[in-house]
Amino acid sequence: MPYSTTIRTLLSGYFPELTEDQLQKYEKMGEMYQEWNQKINVISRKDMDQLGVHHILHSLGIAKVVQFPEHTSVMDVGTGGGLPGLPLAVMFPEVKFHLVDSIGKKIHVVQEIARELHLQNVTASHTRAEQVRDKYDFIISRAVTRLANFWPWVMNSFKKTGLETEGLYYLKGGDLQEELAESGLITQTHNLSDYFNEEFFETKKVIYVPLKR
Repeated sequence: MPYSTTIRTLLSGYFPELTEDQLQKYEKMGEMYQEWNQKINVISRKDMDQLGVHHILHSLGIAKVVQFPEHTSVMDVGTGGGLPGLPLAVMFPEVKFHLVDSIGKKIHVVQEIARELHLQNVTASHTRAEQVRDKYDFIISRAVTRLANFWPWVMNSFKKTGLETEGLYYLKGGDLQEELAESGLITQTHNLSDYFNEEFFETKKVIYVPLKR
């Protein structure tokens, strides 16, 4: 079964509101990851046959927890090859996404995929989060490091507009009790197994760190 069919069926099942244009973009994204991965190891090679579930759908888990309002802005920190930022940028075309990573060749891949998919709402920078001067409504990331290490990198990057859902949305897996306690942060945990049926999501979570009001 080709990737595109699988990705289309998978995503339209969980997100029936996706348009034909969005579904085509996700299909193309899957194909582009295939091509790029043969040149640069963007995604673990053994994981490529699970691209739809392990990477694209996993990234979209954030969209089950929060709907980014139009004209807001999101920074994806440690985006690697563009995850979770690129799948979310397709889902929220009226939201501005800034994808940052310290590895230049991965950012090059992100830029190429964004260009091919005509994602006008995406910029990608070869930099570290601490060096970014702009402020954002939301910050997203996928398992870059422990939360206690991560939060100081981004805590000063929020606009603080009083938006109800503003904060950090962090994709993590496994037993996080100790890590969350260590961080000392107020957090909310959303189990992705509540939204997705695949076994992969049994231990996968979105950790939401709201801004203190």
